[in-house]
Amino acid sequence: MIFADKLIQLRKKAGWSQEELAEQMNVTRQSVSKWEGAQSVPDLKKIIHLSALFGVSTDYLLKDEMEDVEYSIPSDEASTLRRVSMEEANAFLSVKAMSSKPIALATFLCILSPICLFILGAVSEVPEYNLTDNVAGGIGIIILLIFVTIAVAIFISTGRKTAEFDYLEKEVFETEYGVSGMVAERKAQYNGTYTRNNIIGASLCIMALIPLFGGASFNDENELLLIIMLCVSFVVAGIGVVFFVSSGIIWASYEKLLQEGDYSKVKKETKSTTTAISAAYWLIITAIYLGYSLSTNNWGYSWIIWVIAGVVFPALAMITNLFSKRK
Repeated sequence: MIFADKLIQLRKKAGWSQEELAEQMNVTRQSVSKWEGAQSVPDLKKIIHLSALFGVSTDYLLKDEMEDVEYSIPSDEASTLRRVSMEEANAFLSVKAMSSKPIALATFLCILSPICLFILGAVSEVPEYNLTDNVAGGIGIIILLIFVTIAVAIFISTGRKTAEFDYLEKEVFETEYGVSGMVAERKAQYNGTYTRNNIIGASLCIMALIPLFGGASFNDENELLLIIMLCVSFVVAGIGVVFFVSSGIIWASYEKLLQEGDYSKVKKETKSTTTAISAAYWLIITAIYLGYSLSTNNWGYSWIIWVIAGVVFPALAMITNLFSKRK
């Protein structure tokens, strides 16, 4: 068997396309095509790279008379990398697909949690309803905490189910033959659904402003009406976020296994710093929100802190990534 036939056989066994092999070898797809078409032979350096990539000996690649695969002994560096089997990959994708909807629901509950607080705060300003600020604030906080508690319980429950696969997000790993090809194929099949859900989510988030501006246009002096319209905006935006989150989790599961996008080998080296800063940032924002709201009892307007924090956060993340790359 000649080198070209062996290369085709090894590539297909690994589940890679010519483009994927070319990316692994840092060459063009045309180069791989010429190798497989017996139009050219890679130099010795690339032969050694192919040997390490497929785990076979250089003799097997170069000697036509060797028909049986001769596997090479992995180096100490390669042996330290965890290898993901086809069974593990399928189990991870299944768990992520099942957990995407509960996590989206929990996120939706977090978005809805302050709605009762907003409405009751506005109602307390209307004398006819005879509702004091303290009662309105107390009931609103209780309902908010109930919603958040349910959401946190869902987050913890789903997190436990995927805890065994945390290394896919944090560590550099290798995949067994066929895993990358299977994941890439499923990702390509899901691409249409992912795009459609992103379009729906973005459209709903934009349309969420319609009730608020509509209420202001109808009667901008009626505070209760404005708060109700604001809450409707929260609901519409929350539904949009559900589309983002549910499809985003599934899409991210493919990227984790393929080590692409935010889960590439380079990004994993800087992710721990970004995660720590992100956690600290949102804890500080939460403290500011609660501190201001409790001290001023201005729950009806303190929500603007979250809007400002959400706008500032992407800039903070960008700066953090920039410094991490320089470092």
